[in-house]
Amino acid sequence: MKNLAAITLLFITTLTWGQDQYSKGMQKAFQLWGEGKAVEASNMFERIGSVELDNWLPHYYVAQINTILSFNEKDKTKVSQQLDKAQEFIDVAKAISPDNPEILVQQAMIHTAWIAFDGATYGMSLSGKVVALYAQALQLAPENPRVVFSKAEWDMGSASYFGQDTAPYCKDVERSIELFANFKPESDFHPSWGKDRAEATLANCNK
Repeated sequence: MKNLAAITLLFITTLTWGQDQYSKGMQKAFQLWGEGKAVEASNMFERIGSVELDNWLPHYYVAQINTILSFNEKDKTKVSQQLDKAQEFIDVAKAISPDNPEILVQQAMIHTAWIAFDGATYGMSLSGKVVALYAQALQLAPENPRVVFSKAEWDMGSASYFGQDTAPYCKDVERSIELFANFKPESDFHPSWGKDRAEATLANCNK
């Protein structure tokens, strides 16, 4: 009986230590990102993901960081490296957590980054995929503010590109802000971004 109690205590201690290490690692990665050290943050998330094999979040953030970095990059080699890495890690995240609306949005963002970099090359082949991803995400999570806002942002960008009125999509942006107000992430590390961007987009709608 004593041996069983000791084994149980050891298991609980090991589990708690593992969770503590995970939390510290994730906090450090977010801290680095907040300090503008995006590459270091990506590397930290990557190291966490190599240990947290059943956790989609570290892989998601590697993909997100590299996607964001690519939007400010003009060199095709660097863009390819960043977006190929983003795709590699979002594929891992998808395998861990299929039909996840947050991951679907991130996949759409990767495609959008390619389109933003070279619309003539990637616009025709990827635009339809982006539309389908947002439709799927919206069906899975119609109350998720990032899904509603990201789809609206894509719709506005498409309308603007084709010289169409973007105003009809402002109501979707406004709805996303209402959803942000009541949205509660599953944990401190689950995606919670988007509210500031939505508010800025809505402010431009009213000009």
